[in-house]
Amino acid sequence: MLNQDDTICAISTPPGVGAIAVIRCSGPLAFAICDKIIRTGKAGPVSEQAANTIRLCTVMEGNDMIDQVMVSVFRKPHSYTGDDLVEISCHGSPYIQKKILELLVAAGARPATAGEFTMRAFMNGKLDLTQVEAIGDLITSGSRAVHRVAVSQMRGGFTREIQKMRARLLEFTSLIELELDFSEEDVEFADRSQLKVLLHDIMILLKRLKESFTLGNVIKKGIPVAIAGRTNAGKSTLLNLLLSEERAIVSEFEGTTRDSIEDVISIRGVHFRLIDTAGLRHTEDAIEKLGIERSWQKIKQASVIIHLLDAKNPAAELVNQIKQSRLRPENDQKRRIVVLNKTDLLQPEKLDELRHQLKEALPENDLLVLMSAKTGANLSLLEDALMEASGINNTTDNDVIITNVRHFEALDRALSALERAENAMDNRITADLLAEDIREALHYLGEITGEITNDEILGNIFRNFCIGK
Repeated sequence: MLNQDDTICAISTPPGVGAIAVIRCSGPLAFAICDKIIRTGKAGPVSEQAANTIRLCTVMEGNDMIDQVMVSVFRKPHSYTGDDLVEISCHGSPYIQKKILELLVAAGARPATAGEFTMRAFMNGKLDLTQVEAIGDLITSGSRAVHRVAVSQMRGGFTREIQKMRARLLEFTSLIELELDFSEEDVEFADRSQLKVLLHDIMILLKRLKESFTLGNVIKKGIPVAIAGRTNAGKSTLLNLLLSEERAIVSEFEGTTRDSIEDVISIRGVHFRLIDTAGLRHTEDAIEKLGIERSWQKIKQASVIIHLLDAKNPAAELVNQIKQSRLRPENDQKRRIVVLNKTDLLQPEKLDELRHQLKEALPENDLLVLMSAKTGANLSLLEDALMEASGINNTTDNDVIITNVRHFEALDRALSALERAENAMDNRITADLLAEDIREALHYLGEITGEITNDEILGNIFRNFCIGK
């Protein structure tokens, strides 16, 4: 752990040339250090500037002016770090940024390490660890969905869930610990029936939070979507349509796509990782066969499968393709969208009849879209289906969604400990062993929010932050 009594400084904006840059200085001597390099004219020194105000000033090196800057002052504890904090907004010249930083260090500040400003916010009780990690996700968020989840965690929704569970468990643990002090008198202060109900309720909540990780993980990384089907069904044409560019080669000859092609699109703020796979068919071509094997691997890894059908094929053959077991999801966490492509080649009457036949053959969990990848007709219906298949539509801003592996692992360990506690109660195991299991669950829940932590956990979290955050 670094010295929390030091005054630290860093450039908080990205490196390079820009209109402005922001340099932060935080710690017990932040105001005194800034007074040494900043001239405020008749307004009085930075140390006398009112909290939460901004003022036009000049940064000086001796008698030489370095830059005209805007200085914002935040006084403890009402600042991001919880300490006195000054933000200097200067012109974005790399020379100016570097010079101001050098002047701050010469005046007594220390260059900050990665994430040290946020580390101080955590140490000063301004943020818990889940909120710290949410800030990291917010900074790197590349889609509306990731942003929404990060904002929800920053507001403390996940923390409140964990704190409520810990408070209820702590109450019972204290009663069980009290029983141990009176073990010779064979008394029970903790009502076992109430404790069993509590364990059951908390275990249900922990399982729900764990299950949300599947959705949270794909939101964060992008939802993998495999475009699969037989040769010449129009998979590459569909990929090009979704990407709005000629990303894949389109040809009337079968087996053109020999390997999977991947790219990312954003639909209504959600990132989808599209994977155009090789056409699925029997072949003796060694290279094409290898591409088909890779296609099956990608299909297995995908969260959503777009099963593309060629509308020119006979209805019976299309129905048979829908019922193919290898392209049907193996579990409830995957969805399949059956897309009937090349509908522009069919008459309306024939299309209605075919739609009815395909719906009859469609499993309950599958979605059906009729479209033309060549003309773009009904593309919006496919986008609707992708959003539905992703599961995003079923969530609200108040839903707690886990996106962090550390949280998932801690929840899993807490759940295992509570399952052992429940088993101990069923088998009337002694109070000391029951208390040990509950204490273990409390430990892992406390690790999530930072109520219980160590330097290794903090180091892993903060090393991923930029220097100025």
